[in-house]
Amino acid sequence: MKTVKWGILGASNFALNRMGPAIHAAHGAELVAVASSSAEKVAEFQAFAPAARHAKTYEALLSDPGIDAVYVPLPNHLHVEWTLKALEAGKHVLTEKPIALHAPEIDALIAARDRSGLVAAEAYMIVHHPQWQRAREWIAAGEIGTLRHVDAQFSFYLDDSGNIRNRPETGGGSLRDIGVYTFGAARFATGAEPVELSSRVIREKGVEIWAQVAATMQGPLGRYTYNSMTTMRAYNRQVVTFQGTTGMIRLEGGPFNANVHDMAEIELHKGMNRTLIERFPTVNQYQVQVEAFGRSVREGVPFAWTLENAKGTQAMIDWAYREAVDVTI
Repeated sequence: MKTVKWGILGASNFALNRMGPAIHAAHGAELVAVASSSAEKVAEFQAFAPAARHAKTYEALLSDPGIDAVYVPLPNHLHVEWTLKALEAGKHVLTEKPIALHAPEIDALIAARDRSGLVAAEAYMIVHHPQWQRAREWIAAGEIGTLRHVDAQFSFYLDDSGNIRNRPETGGGSLRDIGVYTFGAARFATGAEPVELSSRVIREKGVEIWAQVAATMQGPLGRYTYNSMTTMRAYNRQVVTFQGTTGMIRLEGGPFNANVHDMAEIELHKGMNRTLIERFPTVNQYQVQVEAFGRSVREGVPFAWTLENAKGTQAMIDWAYREAVDVTI
């Protein structure tokens, strides 16, 4: 099996703590370089991946012939630019979410991907986790009857004004940071898209820090109602429920940050309060994402989350911002 040799464009904390170790641990992958102006930051990656060399600039990493694929964990507003540059340099590229700040920007990425024949995708890791694959299977199989409603909530507390999530110039906001999960999870599990949508938001210093979105979704399983709440100013919570006519699927604890926030598990509730619970204590969704990307690079296996999928979620985020009514609490 050909090993995919990876470079990381930037020494972010998330790359250091999640994706760098996942690339290092993944079968068929090798972390060979990290681009940063700081040798000290690169040394932190070399502590678990000693062979990873230091690229002093992003351009140097992209010009390295020994690198097959690039992971881009840069601030949101830089994602499109450096994804395009990676493709132009002949590298496969996996870019953090949201891959763009507006849905039409993704058209240029799709065109560059198709023109180059390379693999380019958004790092939407949850679709590779078996708990989300199971949710989609159960819904499609009619395990909860006809789907009527989906409710998704994701919150955490972060009031650091210097953090890129709280800065308008770096594409901050709860919908961009975690709305990609609440919106994308429903779209992935049901295949539905919004046909009606309304939203209410709270802003601080030009950044949306709380959003409540209500929608009517239409897909192959028919119509259902949808509600999402995201905020960066409340205690940690992650929960998604799919409510049907004869049952309910519930993911709570770790539906988005599986086995980091809490245990990854999925519940199937049916008649007479009978509950089936499946737990996944050992699955690292970042690692399985890297391995899936490697299969796409080596064998042409379709990646579970395409740029077109990412564009659909970004279009929903764009719609929520257009319809936003500012409120105070």
